[in-house]
Amino acid sequence: MKCKLCGSTAERRQDERRFFQCQICGLIFKDEKYILTAEAEKKRYQEHNNSIKNEGYVNMFRQFLDSAVLPFADPDGDMLDFGAGPGPVLAELVGREGFSTTIYDPHFFPNLDYKEKKYDLITSTEVYEHFLNPHREIEHLCSILKDGGLLAVMTNFYTEADSFADWWYIRDDTHISLYSLKTFQWIADNFPLEIIYTNNKNYITFRKI
Repeated sequence: MKCKLCGSTAERRQDERRFFQCQICGLIFKDEKYILTAEAEKKRYQEHNNSIKNEGYVNMFRQFLDSAVLPFADPDGDMLDFGAGPGPVLAELVGREGFSTTIYDPHFFPNLDYKEKKYDLITSTEVYEHFLNPHREIEHLCSILKDGGLLAVMTNFYTEADSFADWWYIRDDTHISLYSLKTFQWIADNFPLEIIYTNNKNYITFRKI
């Protein structure tokens, strides 16, 4: 199977045969015959309690902003929340810090006008794991990111110390592309990006170079 990120040959995992893994970039991706339809995927997202009234959800974003975004970002910049979900909580929180915010989500905020400008900051939280074609999506995000701009990502990283077949993150049927630090380093090496921060767990911030 051809890797969805680097194009190399990927092998089916023996411990969880719905997934393939690339030995070059480390991407793990789901066999397409197990991928949900767009309608089923949207229905799954609508089950989430993603609102500004959900204290736990807000705190998750607050921690991400305080660690991976605000120490590096210019609050006077233009920000895109790519994959905002049904409740654009992150955009609201960042807007309070002074950013001019734009939101996009293919299911809930599908307005493509966001493509008409470039951004100082793009956030993508709990989105990368849903990419069917990570290479195409990352290439697109780089194309609308200003030179020197930030791309801040939240997604759970896989490590070989984990039992993949028992990893809770793959129990969500909408999670189809999974990343390790090796994968993100490959991304930095092959796109105009440099890693400026990671917590080695679920946050990583790139700067466009």
